[in-house]
Formats: sequence, structure tokens, C-alpha cells
Amino acid sequence: MSSSSSIKSYQEVSSSVYAYHMLRCAVDKYHKSVQDLNQKQYEDVSRKAEKAHKLESMVLSTDEARRVVIPEYDVNAAIKEVAGRYESEEDFVRDMERNNLDKEILRQALHRELVFNAVMGKVASQSATTSDLDVRVFYELHRDRFSVPESRAASHILVTINSEYHENSRDAAFARINKIAVKVQNNPNRFPSQAKKYSECPTALEGGTLGVVQRGVLFPEIDQVLFEMEEGKVSDIIETELGFHLVYCTKIHKAKAQPLSMIYERIQAMLDERKRRSCQKAWIKKITEGSVV
Repeated sequence: MSSSSSIKSYQEVSSSVYAYHMLRCAVDKYHKSVQDLNQKQYEDVSRKAEKAHKLESMVLSTDEARRVVIPEYDVNAAIKEVAGRYESEEDFVRDMERNNLDKEILRQALHRELVFNAVMGKVASQSATTSDLDVRVFYELHRDRFSVPESRAASHILVTINSEYHENSRDAAFARINKIAVKVQNNPNRFPSQAKKYSECPTALEGGTLGVVQRGVLFPEIDQVLFEMEEGKVSDIIETELGFHLVYCTKIHKAKAQPLSMIYERIQAMLDERKRRSCQKAWIKKITEGSVV
């Protein structure tokens, strides 16, 4: 099928390819076929599909779209990619039928989609280039967005609670860790050796080292205490679902902004994408108002 014949048939197949938009929206949003959606999901997908189909049809009516030529092998590759999501050809055909599609309608739908993407890509390419000044100004105005959160290097000693063993009953476990606490709180330098000797956590082999952690990584009870501690101090006894802990804050790494050199390309790519989207929105607005033909 030639590109010209495909373009001529856009209006004819418009209602048929709507089924493709339904399927695509259902898969993208809910990872389901249309037939497997519940009523609320179906209504949501219908709204999204109608909006996508309307926008696509509007873009395809422009001169820009009529000037686009999509090679047949690109359409074939798109069909192959869709079919490749299924375990077999039979599964592919069956699912197409379940969703009111067949290979010819799918071909038309994918051709339309490729033209749409080509047009929108061309429109986006007309956006202004992000300058070095743009990047630097954005960085200065949003430094907080690029900061490295505070983190802390810590170690811990764990004595578990297990009522099945007398030595690990709650009272016995507390008595044991209380004795350890007296030793390490008076002399934090003893913490690694005490962890190796008494801790019941695998980290005991490393002197109780937990490494450098940010907020939200450890048990909430430990997390809250650790991030309120002074550097070089050992906590009071902390209880979690595992048992009793002592935590040693060995180093505080304060929050700091990442240098611009490390994130320059990320900011530039983000601003480029914003400009492309803004350019596309402006062009679509012109279509809607009827000033692009």
C-alpha cells in the first residue's frame, strides 16, 4: 500500500483506528486489553483514547502531515514490534480480534501514528536551543532541586528478642545490651570490637558497620534517632521488631548542592524537552483555532 493511498484513506479509517487508541491507552495505563477493564477503567480509557484520536486526526489534516512520507518498511517494523509482544501469531491475531482490530486496521493505525510522530518531531525541532545562560540561570534558581540529601555513616549492635530462648527473652536481651551500652557510650572507640563480640546482626563481622545511609533506609525507630544524633556519639537503647539496638553515628555528611558540572547535561536535556513541548503546544493551539491548514 502506498503512502498516498494511506493518506487518502485517513478519514475512511478514522473510526476503525479508534479501537487501536482504546487498546493502546488500556495497555499503557492498566496493562490490560480493553475487554479486561472494569467499568471505571473503561470510562477512563475511553476519555483518553477519544482525546488522543481527536488530536491525531487534527494533526493528520494539516499540510505538514500531507508532506510526510513513511517508508513501508517502517510500518512493517512497527507491526512486527506489536506482534512481538505476544507469545505466538495466534495470540496476536486473537487479541486483535478481541479488541475490534485486524492486521489491515492495525497497519492503518500504525501508519497514522508514525505520521503523527514525524509531524510532532518536526514541529519540536523548531524550538529555540537551550543556551548556556538558560542552564546556569535555572541551576541558580533551583539549587535545592539538585542537592544531595544529608547522610550519615553509622554502625549498630543488635541483641535480638526471642521468647523461645531464655537468653534472648526480652528481659535477658535488655540486660545484655544495657551492659554493652555502658561500655560503648563511655568509650565509642570500643564500639567495633563490642559489635564483633556481641552483635547478633551479620554486620558484626564488619564491626557493626551499616555504611553511609540517607533518611528512610533504616527502621523508623533507628532512623529517627540516628538523624538527631551528634557525630561520634552512641545512642541510648533503641527497640525495633528485631530486638534492641545501639547506634553509633561515626560521620555526618551534610546536605549540599551538586556542582553544575555534574548535572549540566541533565538540566540542558530537561530544558530542551520543555521547549519542544511548548513549541508543540503552541502549534496545536493554532490547529485548534484553525490558523494552521
